[in-house]
Amino acid sequence: MSAIAEARYSAADLLKLPDGDRFELVNGELVENNMSYESSYIATRLASRLSVYCDDKNLGWVNGPDALFRCYEDAFPDDPDRVRKPDVSFIQLDRFPAEDFQQGFCTVVPDLVAEVISPNDTYYEVREKTNEYLRAGVQLVWIVDPHTRSVRVHRGDGSTDEFDESQELSGEAVVLGFRLSVAELFRVPVAAAKT
Repeated sequence: MSAIAEARYSAADLLKLPDGDRFELVNGELVENNMSYESSYIATRLASRLSVYCDDKNLGWVNGPDALFRCYEDAFPDDPDRVRKPDVSFIQLDRFPAEDFQQGFCTVVPDLVAEVISPNDTYYEVREKTNEYLRAGVQLVWIVDPHTRSVRVHRGDGSTDEFDESQELSGEAVVLGFRLSVAELFRVPVAAAKT
């Protein structure tokens, strides 16, 4: 991700930009949120599996990388216009009932977010974003690393775990009953052999 302009922007400005959906807003600066094809593919796989599970159980809202979150006022009082776009997010239904559905920004802190590392992401940026989510109140953060084919799980209580392709991710207490093989995240379609 790279800073685009030196001018200071507000959250309202971001919504007015014709290509504002490409950016996050941090400390008044537009930060382009680039995803590689691979990271986009993996994020879509994760979001689709999580969405099907949550729909079947009526658990809540699952969003992909276009959802804008402006809900960091308490965690970042010096940057109340901060806007983030996690690659995948989940909010429990009892925290965000359908009648609160709105256009623009979501102002409810997600219960779970996932970020899929792209080649242009730096270690510092990923760590900073993870800490930011936890500080804002996100209970479960999944950092998906296509290079190592693993997922690092960060929890609101400060504990962390790393899962490789031989293991399963769990929604833990945040998305009760959800389980997904880490290997499944990285599976790619293979053409059938021609006979």
